Amino acid sequence: MVKKLTKHGNSLALVIDRPILDLLKIDPDTPLDVSTDGKQLIVAPVKQSARRKKFDAAQELAHKRYGKAFKKLAE
Repeated sequence: MVKKLTKHGNSLALVIDRPILDLLKIDPDTPLDVSTDGKQLIVAPVKQSARRKKFDAAQELAHKRYGKAFKKLAE
C-alpha cells in the first residue's frame, strides 16, 4: 500500500486506514512506538511489559476493594 503524508498544521501526518487499525487493535488511546532503522519508518503499538500488566491489575483490584476509602481520604 502506498500512502502520502498530509498537512496537519505545521506538521505532516500519516493517515492509517481503518482495516489496518482494526487488525492491529489500535484506537485513539493506543500508545505507538515510532522508530527507524535508518532506512525505514517503523510504527507499532507499544507492548506492555509483564511488570506493567501486574501493576495495572493490582491497581484495579485496590480501586475495587478500597475505592470508597480512597475517595474519603482524598476529601
